[in-house]
Amino acid sequence: MAGAGLGLGEVLMEDSAQAGQASVGQTDRTPPAAQGLWADASVLSKDALPASASDFTPLPMTHTGPNEIPQKPLGRTGVTVSILGIGGATLGNAASLQEATAIVHKAVDAGVTFMDNAWEYNQGRSEDWMGQALQGRREKVFLMTKVCTHGRDARVAMQQLEESLRRLRTDHLDLWQIHEVIYFNDPDLHFAPGGAVEALLKAKQQGKTRFIGFTGHKNPMIHLRMLELADQHNVHFDAVQMPLSAFDATFRSFEQHVLPEAIRRGIGALGMKSMGGGGEAIQEGAITPEEALRYALSLPVATTISGIDSLQVLRQNLAVARGFQPMTAQERQDLRSRCANAAADGHLELYKTTKHYDGAVGREQHGYPPSEKLPL
Repeated sequence: MAGAGLGLGEVLMEDSAQAGQASVGQTDRTPPAAQGLWADASVLSKDALPASASDFTPLPMTHTGPNEIPQKPLGRTGVTVSILGIGGATLGNAASLQEATAIVHKAVDAGVTFMDNAWEYNQGRSEDWMGQALQGRREKVFLMTKVCTHGRDARVAMQQLEESLRRLRTDHLDLWQIHEVIYFNDPDLHFAPGGAVEALLKAKQQGKTRFIGFTGHKNPMIHLRMLELADQHNVHFDAVQMPLSAFDATFRSFEQHVLPEAIRRGIGALGMKSMGGGGEAIQEGAITPEEALRYALSLPVATTISGIDSLQVLRQNLAVARGFQPMTAQERQDLRSRCANAAADGHLELYKTTKHYDGAVGREQHGYPPSEKLPL
């Protein structure tokens, strides 16, 4: 299969006939790819890095003036979005509604069009604050939020959609995505009869969302399973969101395995966690904030969603995005190689290697113990 270097069926399912469809209550089924998973997708030697998705033809950019935030196409949707996006989780952690509103207003006025959110972020505060901040500016942005069923059915998903629309003060979304596809039984749960995928398709048919997609941060094989099931069910995702950074490039890599598949399918790729989620790589001095963000923005993705909880962080990221010029292929390769050793044990991407980034709602719905009760 072009680009990924992995046959979806070969890697994820030894026998597709045994995969079946999981019911919503079957959250303990053993994933079909549990054995030998890391043979092809764990750590890549810095001396033998395969051809990277970042070496694909760069996406074309518009709005490329010296003080403009460039825009890139979102897959085959016909829509362009700003290369920098505002993350809803951290927006809800701003010091106040006034600070969050100022962040959104200054970002939009600077040319940022992509807004990220999720139904469960900060118990709804993130959507509510973003909705208030976007009053009078809704038509200037591409608004995305996520449904957080975590295996529950389409009825629950549609209820969450109505709540999200109410909080965001809009009658439609530009993009509605399945949130946190991070457990190996998640893809089968979402594609099960009456599952979340049915809700996505219904919402799109009803005009409550223009486009649909899914997100996750744990393991590229889970993303590939989602794409495999989409092929089997004749479902086209318009977007897919994943962690992309100079560290991801060589450790359980979404860049190496998922991004090429998204490109091949015409799916708009959305990057996140360019600085390691909690900024661990920055704190250790393994990379600078500018290097980390420049690398992510240079990949063939429509936008990189950035965690911004203050005007100071917004100004820092806008400085990188304005008049952006992508890294050359050699610059990207040099940075990947430089970061490969620090990336090799996954401690700079804790969302992949620990439970610290697993949402509490998702763990509860799957019947898993809370992350604080686990050693990692």
